[in-house]
Amino acid sequence: MHLRSPILFFLGAKENISLNFDVPNALHMVSSCSPNGCLLYSQSFAAQFPGLNTLGISMARLDFAQGGLVPPHTHPRASEILFVLEGSLLVGFVSTDNKLFAVTVNAGDVFVFPRGLLHFELNVGEGNAAAIAALNSQNPGVQAQAAALFGSGISDVVLEKAFGLSENAVDHIKTKFAA
Repeated sequence: MHLRSPILFFLGAKENISLNFDVPNALHMVSSCSPNGCLLYSQSFAAQFPGLNTLGISMARLDFAQGGLVPPHTHPRASEILFVLEGSLLVGFVSTDNKLFAVTVNAGDVFVFPRGLLHFELNVGEGNAAAIAALNSQNPGVQAQAAALFGSGISDVVLEKAFGLSENAVDHIKTKFAA
């Protein structure tokens, strides 16, 4: 029997059971990042690590170059706790009453993003930064707000009215998120 989960059910003689887990090991590896302000990440969600299926947990490693940004996004199915490994990050979320909660966190600090709320991380340190994110879902989902608004095909008229932008401004922004 080939198991792809750390949960083992003995349904017969244990000599017929072999443990062959697909365990991702990328979270300990630093991503190579150029100095253009990039963000690179490795994730362990159920799709990459089937052993997480039904356990309600997942993790990701975030590596930031100086100035690197995780743009405003949400996780519709998970809260997130972020542990800073190195560097300094400006982190924050916007509450449902549109209040910003933001702070600079440094190596060894922890910050929590509530489920479904818009949040971001920005490297404000002098060098690279790294963090580990743990989420309370094996499939937290992610929706980057700018890409969802300007790269999804929402009508220009809707975006013009919603943001008070001209047609030219909407067209210009959409070019940055074209699929």
